[in-house]
Order: sequence, then structure tokens, then C-alpha cells
Amino acid sequence: MTERSAPVADPHASHERFFDYYAAASQSKETAERFESIRDVALRLYRTANPAAPAVLDVADVGCGAGAQSIIWSRLGHRVHGVDINEPLLNLGRERAGREGLTIDFRVGTATALPWETGSMDICLVPELLEHVAEWRPCVTEVARVLRRGGLLFLSTTNRLCPKQQEFSLPFYSWYPGRLKRYCERLAVTTHPQFVNYAKYPAVNWFSFYQLRDELKGLGFHSMDRFDVIDTSKRTPILKGLVSCVRQFPLLRWLGHVATPSLLLFAVKSGR
Repeated sequence: MTERSAPVADPHASHERFFDYYAAASQSKETAERFESIRDVALRLYRTANPAAPAVLDVADVGCGAGAQSIIWSRLGHRVHGVDINEPLLNLGRERAGREGLTIDFRVGTATALPWETGSMDICLVPELLEHVAEWRPCVTEVARVLRRGGLLFLSTTNRLCPKQQEFSLPFYSWYPGRLKRYCERLAVTTHPQFVNYAKYPAVNWFSFYQLRDELKGLGFHSMDRFDVIDTSKRTPILKGLVSCVRQFPLLRWLGHVATPSLLLFAVKSGR
């Protein structure tokens, strides 16, 4: 294994507007509810795949920002490890965790060189990250490396099938041809940062579930989309029937993705 160089924080990564936006967003009620929902689904899927697993799990939060998701997992007693390139946001996360008496291993680093040992994590969370890194495949490879066999990956990212999105304040942006997207990306990091809410790393990658499913299959993962992971046990008969139809008929599943602005994927690592 080659020696890893020490990660260097980008001096431009802490743009004041960027920091203020994510510092505030990470404490919103909506954010907390979303992360709690993701946590509950992830634990249900992980326990199903690993019924004999210990109660306390090693959880990696990649692109953790101010640590909102890390804190939600740590409150249940799990060993949480967070990594982000933005050190001021990490410091904010440490401060917030400390106020609750939580111990979380926050580190400055990059998704292409995760600071953890091979096979050291049970669950790896990658929320809204892949769209922002030019080389996204090394990120996926790194996640596969640090997960144990039977480990669970959660990721959320852009959905190129749906015309509605939140990354750019431009209508139907996900359907723009590649050349026009590249032009808009250049404007977003130069003269028109308002296109992307002043984000220093605007979205440059657009995915479909089917694309990521095939990519992860080559790394030994079995992937599930948002329709696969719906727990229908507490749903109405009508909703149960709708979910069953979407799961059964590929065209309906595809249309479901077209109608959904974001992409959610859970995948279990079976090994190769």
C-alpha cells in the first residue's frame, strides 16, 4: 500500500457565506428529521443484513461538515468518525458535540484518501458529496475499502433523470447538455456564485441510480433505491399497492426516479 500524503485544507473552502449557510442549515429541524430518518433506515437495513452484529457500530460520516449527522448517530452510542475538507465547520462540529458530552472523531481530510484503516467501518454515510468532486470514482473506491464485509453504504447525490434540482438556481439544469453545464460551472466559480448559493464546490457530476448501481456492483455491493427501502409494514393498503407496483414494473420505477429531485442509494457490501 502506498503512503498517503497528509490532507491539506483548501484555503478557499471557508468562504464566509458558505460557512454561514451550512452552519445554519445543519441545525435546522428539517435537517435533523432527514438525518434521523436516514439513520433509522440504515440501521434497519444493516441489522437485517447482519443480525448477529454488535449493538455499537463504527460509523463513518464522509463530508460531515458541521457534524449534524455525526451527532445524531453518536447520541445512540455508536463510534462515529467524521471527515471533511472544511476545518472551520469541523471545529463547529467539535464544539457542538462537546456541548452534548459526545466524543466524535472529526478529522480534516478528503474523500479520495479516507483516514481510516481498510475494513474498519460498519456503516459509511456519504451525503451530497459525489456531485461536488471532480474524481468521484476514487471516492467510491475508498468507501468500499474502509467498509467491512456486510457493511452498509448510504449515499445521496444529484439525480440527472429529474428536471427539478437544488444545486443550481437554473430551471431544468440537470437536463442541460454537458457543454452547457461546464459553461454554467465556470460562471458559478467566477462571476455568478449566486447560481450555487456561493458554494466553493458546485455540483459537477450528475448521476442516475442505475449508473451508481452498476458501478457499485463491480465493487461487490448490492444496491437498493428509495423504493426498495420503504418499510410498507405501517403504510396504508393504497401506498403498499403503489410501492409494490413500482418495485415490480421497471418502467414505473424509472418514472419514479424522473419524478424525484434527489438520488438516494443504500448498498450492502458482500465482498468479491
